[in-house]
Amino acid sequence: MFEHHTAAVKDVRLHYVRAGEGDPVVLLHGWPQTWWEWRHVIPQLAESHTLIVPDLRGLGASSKPDSGYDTDNVADDVHELVRSLGFESIDLAGHDWGAATAYSYAAQFRDEVRRLAIFEMVLPGFGIMEGAMAPQPGGNFLWHMGWQSVPDIPFALLQGREELYLRWFFGHYAYDPSAVSEEDIAVYVAAMTGIGGLRAGLEYYKAFFESASQNEGHRERPLDIPVLAWGGEACLGPLTKQCLEMAAGDVNGGVIERCGHWIGEERPEFIAAQLTEFFGADG
Repeated sequence: MFEHHTAAVKDVRLHYVRAGEGDPVVLLHGWPQTWWEWRHVIPQLAESHTLIVPDLRGLGASSKPDSGYDTDNVADDVHELVRSLGFESIDLAGHDWGAATAYSYAAQFRDEVRRLAIFEMVLPGFGIMEGAMAPQPGGNFLWHMGWQSVPDIPFALLQGREELYLRWFFGHYAYDPSAVSEEDIAVYVAAMTGIGGLRAGLEYYKAFFESASQNEGHRERPLDIPVLAWGGEACLGPLTKQCLEMAAGDVNGGVIERCGHWIGEERPEFIAAQLTEFFGADG
């Protein structure tokens, strides 16, 4: 079912998976994951849609340039890929940094996105993410957003310890820590420990402030397309929908029960059903 391809786009070589037939849907993953996080969602959606599921710049099997990790530019990567495949308008879904990229895509190319779905992300530049970075007991805050934005030090301390670090995230931000399997962890650790993987992944955080500034401009003109926004009860909860209500006028969604941050592993059936209904079969 999954066809693997690569495409040269601007200064990056993007790996992407294609599946199904019908109107196009683009699925964007987050950090520290790859296209793999959507593998349980793809089969149902592929029954009625053509799915394009890339590894974002610097992540997974895509190439790892030194720069260009602000969300406007990463979104432009995806836009160039979509246009190279012959699609003029799409439905779009994203998770984590893929969600921030998806919002930027919709904000930049307003006539080319029909519907937008956002999972487990609050957008830089809207204040909610910045507030969630404030220290809370037990490490239950987004401390890594600030720490990983610091030049050099995170790379120096994490190199060679990637698996230990990622296992903490997959456990701490899950409702059911066993949902992210050993196979899943092996896939994500392999991607992060490949040449350039850790460095490139940290670039998204170093570009946080540039992405936030871009979004401050985008939010001046709210999106006028339907938006679906869901957070997991064991992670961002209602904050995802609250944030998107600041960015768009037609927002539905809420809180996913029995789910943390890792939506594709924790509640894939729910995600697939939501996207199938939201995107529909009629384009």
